[in-house]
Amino acid sequence: MQPPKAVGWSPNHSALRILDQRLLPGVELERDLVSLEDTMDAIRTLAVRGAPAIGVAAAIGLAVALRRDSGGDGTKARHLLTEYAPRLAATRPTAVNLTWAVHRMQQAVEAVRNDDLLAALAREAEAIRSEDVRMCEQIGEHGLAIIPDGARVLTHCNAGALATAGIGTALAPLYAAHARGRALTVYADETRPLRQGARLTAWELVRAGINVSVLPDGAAASLIGQGLVDLVIVGADRITANGDVANKIGTYGVALAAHAHGVPFYVAAPWSTIDVATPTGAHIVIEHRQADELGELPALVPAWNPAFDVTPRALVRGYLTDRGFVDPPFLGDRESV
Repeated sequence: MQPPKAVGWSPNHSALRILDQRLLPGVELERDLVSLEDTMDAIRTLAVRGAPAIGVAAAIGLAVALRRDSGGDGTKARHLLTEYAPRLAATRPTAVNLTWAVHRMQQAVEAVRNDDLLAALAREAEAIRSEDVRMCEQIGEHGLAIIPDGARVLTHCNAGALATAGIGTALAPLYAAHARGRALTVYADETRPLRQGARLTAWELVRAGINVSVLPDGAAASLIGQGLVDLVIVGADRITANGDVANKIGTYGVALAAHAHGVPFYVAAPWSTIDVATPTGAHIVIEHRQADELGELPALVPAWNPAFDVTPRALVRGYLTDRGFVDPPFLGDRESV
């Protein structure tokens, strides 16, 4: 079975089409979004999630909303772009692909005549989507080097097809290895509080025929300590110039356990996730989410619910990108491909 398609165009390119991940695994519902508010809400509420998928959704959603709201008038669309772009970019602060995609859309029309502006926006959005698909395939190919036959792999959160427009980042090498007939055992951390590992990673891997088991987040260190994990591979929402990694909350603890037991810890992400403008993890703005995501709490008890944590560079064995394995410090142009 083919990996699920999380984000893209509707068939006639009149809307942003997403697979609503809030309803998985029980319900597979595709939604077509046409307004900027709907796109922002989908990103904010995690109907679409994962740094690459957020970037693709932002680009397509922006192009669709500007065409609709301008009535096809390029001059009006250019004016609306100055309002819409910063609003969209501010929807979630930690994932760098969101601001990266919005910035690319703005740059794409800087020297474009108003009568070609809407077409140029649509072309750039499609370029971002198609590049994401190709990026995933390249990560998968490069990552085959670390996925031998019989590999036992631990992953945290979801960095698969549901987090991209293609086959994923951290899961791309697993899909590539599976396609070549290599036996795999995958352990997916549940990933509290929203259970992206249990709901999403396990769902997409089992439908692809890959052997996967779910474990509580708190059991990951014990699993590693018992020698049942050969490597850990996770995605990233932002990688800083020095190599620190922002990823789903709980990643740091997994990295510490892997380091303590000599298990290699890899990060897989597109080159666009490397933020050379952010020196270290200490400079990353960490998104905090609502208390109700933690479940029912006693009255008057506050919650500390960060969506991400930062794993220091010293705990990372390797950085797997669409350019292959790369090493920090990252000083180049992350927009060049």
